[in-house]
Amino acid sequence: MTTLPPLISDLSLILLCAAITTVIFKKLKQPLVLGYIVAGFLASPNINFTPSVIDTASIHTWSEIGVIFLLFALGLEFSIKKILKVGGTAIISASTIIFCMICIGLVVGLSFGWKRMDCIYLGGMLAMSSTTIIYKAFEDLGLLKKKFAGIVLSILILEDIVAIILLVLLSTVAVSQNFEGTELMFSMAKLVFFLVLWFVVGIYIIPILLRRAKKFITNEMLLIISLALCFGMAVFATNVGFSAAFGAFIMGSILAETVEAEKIEKLVAPVKDLFGAIFFVSVGMMVDFSMITEYIGPIVIITLAIIFGQAIFGTGGVLLSGQPLKTSIQCGFSLMQIGEFAFIIASLGVSLNVTSNFLYPIVVAVSVITTFLTPYMIRLSTPIYSYVERRLPSRLEWMVNGYASEYSNITRSNYWKYLIVDIIKIVSIYSILSIAVILLSKKFLFHLLEHFLSVGWSNFIGTFITLILIAPFLRAIVMKKNHSIEFRALWKNNRRNRAPLISTILLRFVIDILFVLFVINIKYRASITITIGIAIMLVLVMMFSRWLKKQSIYMERVFIKNLRLRDIEAEFSGKKRPKYADTLLSHDLHISNYTVSADSSWVGKTLAHLNIGRKLGVHVISIIRGNHRINIPGGETVIFPNDNLQIIGTDVQIDEFTKRADKACLDVDYSEIEKSEIMLNQLPVEHNSYMINHSIREIGFRDKYNCLVVGIEKGNGELIVPSTDTPIKQGDMIWLVGEKENLKKISDIITK
Repeated sequence: MTTLPPLISDLSLILLCAAITTVIFKKLKQPLVLGYIVAGFLASPNINFTPSVIDTASIHTWSEIGVIFLLFALGLEFSIKKILKVGGTAIISASTIIFCMICIGLVVGLSFGWKRMDCIYLGGMLAMSSTTIIYKAFEDLGLLKKKFAGIVLSILILEDIVAIILLVLLSTVAVSQNFEGTELMFSMAKLVFFLVLWFVVGIYIIPILLRRAKKFITNEMLLIISLALCFGMAVFATNVGFSAAFGAFIMGSILAETVEAEKIEKLVAPVKDLFGAIFFVSVGMMVDFSMITEYIGPIVIITLAIIFGQAIFGTGGVLLSGQPLKTSIQCGFSLMQIGEFAFIIASLGVSLNVTSNFLYPIVVAVSVITTFLTPYMIRLSTPIYSYVERRLPSRLEWMVNGYASEYSNITRSNYWKYLIVDIIKIVSIYSILSIAVILLSKKFLFHLLEHFLSVGWSNFIGTFITLILIAPFLRAIVMKKNHSIEFRALWKNNRRNRAPLISTILLRFVIDILFVLFVINIKYRASITITIGIAIMLVLVMMFSRWLKKQSIYMERVFIKNLRLRDIEAEFSGKKRPKYADTLLSHDLHISNYTVSADSSWVGKTLAHLNIGRKLGVHVISIIRGNHRINIPGGETVIFPNDNLQIIGTDVQIDEFTKRADKACLDVDYSEIEKSEIMLNQLPVEHNSYMINHSIREIGFRDKYNCLVVGIEKGNGELIVPSTDTPIKQGDMIWLVGEKENLKKISDIITK
């Protein structure tokens, strides 16, 4: 008799427990994450009255894979454009909340006398609210379209990004046990370097490869390619000193900018759900109930710290960003929980063996309590606002609302600011790319050339190739933004601006010279004067080279095209509103989409016949038909089933259009369905039949009787597929396909 490996029996137990608990929690309208944690309680070796997992080490490995998939899926939902669009409100609010909640975690931990690393990790956990839980609560309460819900979700985007950075920093601190500023600064610089490098290179290369291979890639292949990129980046990130989860997140955010992002997200979702479930179950398995009983005091105090901390600092942070008091209170009360990132940070502390054993079960218990309280705290925000408004002194209320109004009217239009920010971005990005090329050349190129060439030639060719590779980047550093709108406006507006503007060019010129000097000095040691002279000449050649200019412009256009392609495709397919939609809103006009049902009476009719513009006042600006788009369709354009009509009109006009379009859908006539049923009938050809020696076309089976001859069975049993010219013979058996009424009609005629 064969025996199963412990891993398989353990997985069956975990998934069975997870299936039962999630069904129960779904019925109770609670987050599924809590169901997984309870499943972990049931499967844990700490529970004696239920079956327990045997091979906990393998389950732990699977849970680490689950973290990789969770962060890969999280990255797929992000994009650099989404982060840039969150706005000042989210940035100010999130910064305030994260800083204050980390401080609360540190103070609470130190008050218990916990060691320093426990306090640091506790602060990181308390700073991260749960995106999954809050989104689900908003969805259940019907609040997703409320203004404060949008602000909360923007804050959560930034909190998730900060959580990823915290994972990296906490890993560095835990490994080095060093809290010096220089060490943290080096870690941050290293993080920024690799973030920019991975993002720029990934956006430049991966979308191109996916587009060119699109014709050959099936869903199965796309899934395998995506997972290969995910785990490949996880391994690479680990090798350069970051966590595997961080690498998975970066690859997900890179793939989020591709046209295939939504398809990848759907393909990865089942795998992510499976391994994510195992991770959350493993979280529950690591909880020791005896520790929860022992540390019930800290659990209650930490829970209260989260509730009151978010009530004060969450509300205060949003208020500080310029939002009204009611919106601020609603946001603060929505953020009163910790979730998945708290578990991931706690798991990191356990895996690195830097946190105490009691911290993990405490965090899980606090998360369960705050998750359960989330919908009630969201509902409580409105009564709390009413209470505060009644008790708030009128002068203080005027100051709060006046600040919000004044803040919203602040405008910052400064050419210098935009120019300097753009120059810093350009210098930073192209410098990072240049450094990456130089490091790769130093590590691989020179060593490779030394195997085939003499030392002199290998040094010369290696230096030459390296300079050629970084030349487009160096030219972009010194030449970009010198002819921009901001630069020209500042140059013309005031003569005093000209010296600082020239200084920005000279400074970038010096940066280029330093790069060239560094490359030359990798293998050559010459007079500093001669080396600087060569560097200046090379940089001047780069500045005025037309070939380098073309290369630089081409690379930038490819990058921008790849970065914008998903948005362009989304607008093309009607998934995203065009940019001019916001302009229309200011004139009480809206863009809406309506999909024409296949049962609609509009199908087959032209726009001129329907006369939508004159009757209803709306204008059809586009018709999206599969992968085709008809912009500004003419009156002769015919409506097809499942056409996606993009229309412009006021709210009233669009509502009336929708009612008319819905009314145009034909009701189901079951008698017609029954009549149109296709049947197969066999008609024998008797000796006295008029059909003998006549062809199928002459008899007119299709034209007269709307039936189709699909076969003729000969007397010997042979079935042939006839043509329209095939003659009918005595003894043949005709196989006819058609509607019941038509078959009966032709049968009656033949048998007469």
